Amino acid sequence: MPARPTPKLTVTRHPDRFISDDRRVITRFFQVGDESRVMAVLKRVGGLSDTEVKDLLDRLLKDFGDRHRRVEDILENHFDYVRPCLERPEELSRERRLLIGSYFTMEYSIESAALFNPSIVPHPNQDGLADGELRFIMSLRATGEGHVSSIVFRTGKVDATGDISFDPPSRYAARLRMRTDQQYEKNLFFFKLIEMAAYNDTARMILDALPNHFTYRDINHTVAQLREKPNNPAAFNETAENMLWLARSNYHLLVPPDADPSEIVIFPTSENESKGIEDLRMTRFVEDDGRVTYYGTYTAYNGFRILPQLLETEDFTDILVHTLNGKYVQNKGMALFPRKIDGMYVMVSRLDGENMFLMRSDNTHFWNEAVPLQAPRYPWEFVQIGNCGPPIETEAGWVLLTHGVGPMRQYCIGASLLDLDDPSKVIGHLKNPLIVPEAHEREGYVPNVVYTCGALLNGDLLMIPYAVSDSATTFATVGMSELLGALTENGRL
Repeated sequence: MPARPTPKLTVTRHPDRFISDDRRVITRFFQVGDESRVMAVLKRVGGLSDTEVKDLLDRLLKDFGDRHRRVEDILENHFDYVRPCLERPEELSRERRLLIGSYFTMEYSIESAALFNPSIVPHPNQDGLADGELRFIMSLRATGEGHVSSIVFRTGKVDATGDISFDPPSRYAARLRMRTDQQYEKNLFFFKLIEMAAYNDTARMILDALPNHFTYRDINHTVAQLREKPNNPAAFNETAENMLWLARSNYHLLVPPDADPSEIVIFPTSENESKGIEDLRMTRFVEDDGRVTYYGTYTAYNGFRILPQLLETEDFTDILVHTLNGKYVQNKGMALFPRKIDGMYVMVSRLDGENMFLMRSDNTHFWNEAVPLQAPRYPWEFVQIGNCGPPIETEAGWVLLTHGVGPMRQYCIGASLLDLDDPSKVIGHLKNPLIVPEAHEREGYVPNVVYTCGALLNGDLLMIPYAVSDSATTFATVGMSELLGALTENGRL
């Protein structure tokens, strides 16, 4: 039988709904084909007169200039991709460079298919609010052509009564660009190579030739120099490519200083993410000294395998992306606790695709310790159980929203209560789900699914943004004291 919601709990569904908007577009480099196709396009543009170039570019900028910020910078950037194919690119006028760039530029509708799987945290800026109000920043998984997923953001505020208001999104959207001068720390790079089982004599030789802090250009140049030496180890090329892959997979994104959060698009950048970035779970993490860092775990997909990765930022103006390493960096759905416990970082995960585990580490990059946390127990979660975002701290314990999969692959949202001092102990779990797909939520890209990647506590009100059938996003609220009562009533598992 389909799951039924927990009795006696008042869950208020809100009418607000985020739906996909195919007008929100970013620009991408357009790969027109192989080298011969590229050369053919360059030759055709090269045959245009200066007057034809100016007229074409004027019309182009008129058509697209108000759809993107700094559109001329975009075209110049994409011209640089094909610059090596030209004999004397420095002799070209700026107008001709921009026109060439336009032939290697395409628009991509980032959320034309769906806007779902939200996560939510307090906004870094809480100035100018009335009593009881909390400003938030929410991430969403946006899916467009080819089912490629990226991460987008929205902002708003919620008051103590549960009234939610949203800031209007910017009409612009911009894919974040990588910093080309990013510094890598040699010691951390060394440990990641060890965890990858990729550290050997070749790796040592390459690292020894690099300074303690180096850029991608440094390691690429060092590899090229050492490759020319005679008597290189047989595995030189394989090791060198592993090291370059690791560097490309740990990158630094720049947010334009005038960009509204709703303009930020984290689009697949590394090979790991080539087919999508999925289900960001954000955590507002408070260090022992009071410093705040926003972490987000997400799933990178390259079309063949999934790989958990870590996003890190202090204020959403500067974003670092890291690979996660360790024996237990597996599967999907990793969610970081918002503070250390007994001096250790703690994470909830689902290593085997079926059960929840608790992981501990002294470093956010490496995870080699895990213990079972919770297995499916009730009919609505018999197929699998996983987390629905980071645990929320209360005096009674850590409230962990969960998702369960039951008959007909129906996804429901439930909740567990973990011991405050030892979160490996489950001290309560809802027998019935908190949120079950209602009739108007069952239809979509993936039917019969409600799902969230994080909730927000404001006073006694728990705000739960959640996706409906992998298509759109809506909201529900529940009193935390009421939820704790139900969890405590169910007692220790």
